Amino acid sequence: MNYKVAVVTGASSGIGRAIAESLAKQNVRLILMARRLDKLEQLKSDLQSLTEIHIIACDITRHQEVSDELNKVPDTFSKIDVLINCAGLALGLDVAHKADWKDWETMVNVNCTALSYLTHLLLPGMVERNIGHIVNIGSTAGTYPYKGANVYGATKAFVEHFTINLKSDLLGTSVRVTSIEPGMVGDSEFSLVRFKGDEDKAKEVYEGLKPLCPEDVSESVLWVLTQPAHVNINRMEIMPVSQGPSLVAYSRTGKLK
Repeated sequence: MNYKVAVVTGASSGIGRAIAESLAKQNVRLILMARRLDKLEQLKSDLQSLTEIHIIACDITRHQEVSDELNKVPDTFSKIDVLINCAGLALGLDVAHKADWKDWETMVNVNCTALSYLTHLLLPGMVERNIGHIVNIGSTAGTYPYKGANVYGATKAFVEHFTINLKSDLLGTSVRVTSIEPGMVGDSEFSLVRFKGDEDKAKEVYEGLKPLCPEDVSESVLWVLTQPAHVNINRMEIMPVSQGPSLVAYSRTGKLK
């Protein structure tokens, strides 16, 4: 792999951790970002025999803190050429008129604003050095609506369109941009976070199904990063065999006037 230094957000568990593990095996130096210091320290311990690791425990919605921490990285980590925007979350599955506004606000802040801020922070250096790749982890929810997805689905649609608009802006440079959009992913904290720690509800999501696992997504990321320098994968949609694109929904008992 031609890339030397990667930032991975949401690295403490699930897809982010799996991506960190895949890149460490490629000897890419890693800046791992997440809120939970203990999880980051454990991941560093697990991977430091493979590559150099620098951890940043922070809330990525605190922009000044993120900027300050990235400005303090050791010299060997300073030329960042890969950004994996993996941090993201869904909160709640209530219909729009019953949803919690704070949940909506948090999803926009993390899934859209923080992702945009990190991109805005690191992209100029990639363009100046004329090498780099930004990989945004989106979701099939950004393409196929389902009941209760409302703002979560909208944030992932933002990720897809932000990615392809970046690609338009980067024409004439060697910097690449990709949106990876998985469907249902098990073995992660996604549903546990969505249902605010309710383990029973989280387990129900995957009952009778074989969802993707974080390693499936990380292998897709690795494949995208290792394509020849003249190849850009704009968008990759991935679903488990047991999931399919949703049909248009309808109601036979709606309250119509």
